[in-house]
Amino acid sequence: MTNTTIPYGRQSINQGDIDAVIDVLKSDFLTAGPRVPAFEEAVIEYLREGSRDGQALHAVAANSATSVLHIACMALGVGPGDIVWTCANSFAASSNCALYCGAEVDFIDIDPLTLNMSVEDLTERLEAARQTGRLPKVVIPVDFAGRSADIAAIRGLADNFGFSIVEDASHAIGARYLGQKVGAHRFADITVFSFHPVKIITTAEGGLAVTANRALAERMAMLRTHGIVRDPARLAAPDGGPWFYEQLELGYNYRLTELQAALGISQLERIDAFVATRHRLRDRYRKALGGLVHAGAILPPPEDAPNCASALHLYPVQITANGVTRRKVFEHLRAANIGVNVHYIPIYWHPYYRKLGFQRGLCPHAEAYYERAISLPMHADLTDAQLVYVVDQLGLAISSAAVQI
Repeated sequence: MTNTTIPYGRQSINQGDIDAVIDVLKSDFLTAGPRVPAFEEAVIEYLREGSRDGQALHAVAANSATSVLHIACMALGVGPGDIVWTCANSFAASSNCALYCGAEVDFIDIDPLTLNMSVEDLTERLEAARQTGRLPKVVIPVDFAGRSADIAAIRGLADNFGFSIVEDASHAIGARYLGQKVGAHRFADITVFSFHPVKIITTAEGGLAVTANRALAERMAMLRTHGIVRDPARLAAPDGGPWFYEQLELGYNYRLTELQAALGISQLERIDAFVATRHRLRDRYRKALGGLVHAGAILPPPEDAPNCASALHLYPVQITANGVTRRKVFEHLRAANIGVNVHYIPIYWHPYYRKLGFQRGLCPHAEAYYERAISLPMHADLTDAQLVYVVDQLGLAISSAAVQI
């Protein structure tokens, strides 16, 4: 047994990252300085590499992806009387953002192969909602585990049924879809990334929205800073003086700090290496876990379909062996100092959502997946020896759990 816990995900920090943060601490700005817009521009430049069009992209960074989801919904005009749909297999932020705006939420099931929003279920629900006049204002597909949802198909439905798309790509910076980087393909009205420490790159906490719509970007930028603007062209009293600013809407203090932005700029320099390492680890996992497929484990879907290359934020397996419970396997791995986790409890199973009237059975594929899922360690600093240990312990967990039951 290893004496050190192997986490399911963690940040990878080098001396360059540390130096970037120290430089900010020695500078004149800790917040509202030059590094936040520099980070936004760096993300845009990264996304545009290999892009097939020359249209502008706009980025708005904030203190978390949750905050960005919130201001994205606000920028799209979500409010009381509106409905927002998202994927059941996600973290609560994907739906909470609509509730913050006073809207209602509902949930779409997943495709059992891709584990992303089911286009089939979405289509059926949209056709039924059209008949009742209860179509969603916004749909929020989630790029689960780093693999893009089928955003092109969802865009086609959006154009047909009249809703906007906020792509929750919190797991997926560095992923590709239809030959372009997620965030650059423009099928979504707004794409949201997360920089939490377990994500592909980190700003400690932080998030960022990307959009091709300048007006949406300007509104999100205003909403992250109390609804305040300083641009004379947008002021009601433009001759108020060089110090003058005005609050145009009720916004929030969702700003990213200079420290976080500096870390993000440094991390972004290594994003391709991080993703490449995750792909190498994925290949090792698939080879090492081959025998367990016959013993009762379902591996993640093929991450590199012709039109899709995952960023591999997570590596979830499903336990399906007869007489083996996920809990027994989970507890065995945790006892072996392997920090496995489960992603995700269907959002509407939580007590808060049950109080809103949601019941089990709404999304059967998401529920079946949750009952079997365990996320194995996947991060850039995972060693080959640790991976072998994880696989060995998973095999022991499945066999010992079968014996105990």
